[in-house]
Amino acid sequence: MLPGINPRQMRQVMKKMGLQQEDLDVKEVIFRMQNKNLVISNPQVSKINVMGQETYQVVGEVSETSTDTTPDISDEDIQTVVEQVGCTEEEALITLKKFKGDLAESIMHLTK
Repeated sequence: MLPGINPRQMRQVMKKMGLQQEDLDVKEVIFRMQNKNLVISNPQVSKINVMGQETYQVVGEVSETSTDTTPDISDEDIQTVVEQVGCTEEEALITLKKFKGDLAESIMHLTK
């Protein structure tokens, strides 16, 4: 809060102003964005209610993670599909990407 102010006095002032604050027991906060996630570990989360309008204050250790869910497709996976189906490496790669790296689905699709 504000330095030099007794927390009890601060709560009383906030109450008079119509502010209510509640500390929440939160383990992790994740903001899912278009191309990344912001992950806040060990957060201190406060819910603040001002005349019926709720806002949240989050403080903690921030890290970023990618939202890319495309699996890594190894040369070994490509060769497995090529050997099983007899297709080109390019066809195998395109099909593996389409089925998110699933070898069985890719082979079944190419044998149809």
